[in-house]
Amino acid sequence: MALIFEADNERHADINIMEVDKERHADLLVFRTDKERYAKTDEIWFFVEKERYATIKVFWVEKETHADLKVFFVDKERYAKWNNEDHELVNKLCGDK
Repeated sequence: MALIFEADNERHADINIMEVDKERHADLLVFRTDKERYAKTDEIWFFVEKERYATIKVFWVEKETHADLKVFFVDKERYAKWNNEDHELVNKLCGDK
């Protein structure tokens, strides 16, 4: 499950992410779900309030050079996918949970 916790600072995050304004610039197209049970893959994210429930902790950055992952949010689950299937984080956002 891709259970995402938004860290307050970079030191407490597993990865730095950046939201891009164009789909073609993203490594990952993300669909944000409001039900935890639907967050079964890297592409479907459920945001958690408590760090201990997260499979990955992220920190939002504004500069592309500081980002480990560039994401673009899509409005339908069927559009969620890896644009860059060779990215080093493919299948790593769901953790062991």
